[in-house]
Amino acid sequence: MRSTDSIAILAVLALSLFGCRADNSTSEPGPPDPGISAPAAEAPPDPKSPATAVPATTVNDKRPLIVCFGDSLTAGYGADPGKSYPDYLQTDLDAKGYQYRVVNQGVSGNTTKDGLQRVDSVIAMKPAIVIVEFGGNDGLRGFRIEDSRANFNEIVGKLKAGGARVVLAGITLPPNYGPDYIKQFNDTYVLLAKKYNAPMLPFLLKNVYGVDGMMQADNTHATAEGNKIVAKNILPLVLPLLRK
Repeated sequence: MRSTDSIAILAVLALSLFGCRADNSTSEPGPPDPGISAPAAEAPPDPKSPATAVPATTVNDKRPLIVCFGDSLTAGYGADPGKSYPDYLQTDLDAKGYQYRVVNQGVSGNTTKDGLQRVDSVIAMKPAIVIVEFGGNDGLRGFRIEDSRANFNEIVGKLKAGGARVVLAGITLPPNYGPDYIKQFNDTYVLLAKKYNAPMLPFLLKNVYGVDGMMQADNTHATAEGNKIVAKNILPLVLPLLRK
């Protein structure tokens, strides 16, 4: 994401993420191209997925849990059932011989406030690892950075206190939100990653956005093929936290 074209891609994607919604680095994404702008719009309800996250409990399955906790990018908005990135992460882990169960707790349209309201239910699952993907909807709705950071900090803090290892996934904002707001927004992920020593993927759709066949017609959400790549983006951050 270092070229001008790639930075512009981040801006266009962020504009669309109003309705959806860390590599082991804490570097923040580059600023969006100031020439890119478009209206943000909330995605409609996905007829292919439930309005709320799927219950995590499965009788007689004693494998440790990896919970993917976020908004529509996690939920797999627009993709057929079984083709979200958490589904493909499960496939990748199975292929490598890791005995973990991946649970999708993504809900389209969620903000950090929504995530905070749901975090206790995630902690109750007693997950070994939680992949946290929130924030885009906060930024695009212009929420105060202080409020989003407080919510995010409480989400991660509660998860860590509950015994889970946390992985962070971030996003950035379009230029019309102003350089100061964008910098503070981007810094939220960096600060949290440093505070909690959490691996971070700065851009969840790395090697997906702008690639033929990887994005849906809304130019926001990954296709099934794109979600396969998203899972492979997440995998290197998760593997060091696992045991066989």
